[in-house]
Amino acid sequence: MEKESHNHHHDNATNIGIAFLLNLVFTVFEIVGGLWTNSMAILSDALHDLGDSLTLGLSWFLERYSKKEKDRQYSYGYQRYSLLAAMLNTIVLIVGSIIILSEVIPRLFHPTAPKAEGMLLLAVVGIVVNGFAALRLRNGNSLNQKSITWHLMEDVLGWIVVLIVSIILMFRDWYILDPLMSIGITIYIMTHVVENFKQTMAIFLQAVPDKTSAREIEKRLLAIPNVLSIHHTHFWSLDGEHHVLTTHAVVLENTSHEEVARIKSAVKSIADEFGCEHITLEIEYCGDDCTMDGSQ
Repeated sequence: MEKESHNHHHDNATNIGIAFLLNLVFTVFEIVGGLWTNSMAILSDALHDLGDSLTLGLSWFLERYSKKEKDRQYSYGYQRYSLLAAMLNTIVLIVGSIIILSEVIPRLFHPTAPKAEGMLLLAVVGIVVNGFAALRLRNGNSLNQKSITWHLMEDVLGWIVVLIVSIILMFRDWYILDPLMSIGITIYIMTHVVENFKQTMAIFLQAVPDKTSAREIEKRLLAIPNVLSIHHTHFWSLDGEHHVLTTHAVVLENTSHEEVARIKSAVKSIADEFGCEHITLEIEYCGDDCTMDGSQ
């Protein structure tokens, strides 16, 4: 079973590595092509692909780095390094998007003629490269891989738009379509980047993981037989995927060791449903003086 898990982890890293190399090579190709075709839309998407390349590169590194065992310096492990990568990527994309907008908005008033044939060629290559990378990652189970897959699918859709516009420009001199498309792509990217930035900050600040609630967990824990009350419950995430739960459970004074063991097992089962990798449970007997009451 451990061998199968190891192989699956290795396949994840390999798939992310292939997607990273493809995206990086294509980004360089795209920047050159954007300058050649004089298309701000393609340069805008090149910025997005650069951000994706950084994301893929860091994800590739972190996928391998996360296998490191916890130590005295990092008692929970190394998962939170992925949050640092996410922060750096979103900052790069936000700053880059602002620069692109400052360059492209003046072109709305003075649009230039892009090379439609070159845009068409780049669009076809973009659809093939990003589509292949997305297919490599489509069966990934981790939140990391699913997120990367959606980014790549967004790239495919963006290139489909470029393809359509390039065909229109081959027959009509509607040059304003290029800066309009550039602004549309940039704003669309920024809305998603800002949302990811907010989610990353929430995890950094140890907020309750998305779509889950410490109160909901407490409700489930209180339903365990012989548990009288629950207090001092904390539920937070290391990286958005691996969570931590700590809580105090109060039981009757005459609760046997066997019953305490069953309560611990039930708590672990509930915590597993919420993706908790690290669980700390303190059993308190009714009448014990706990300095950590429910107000904390």
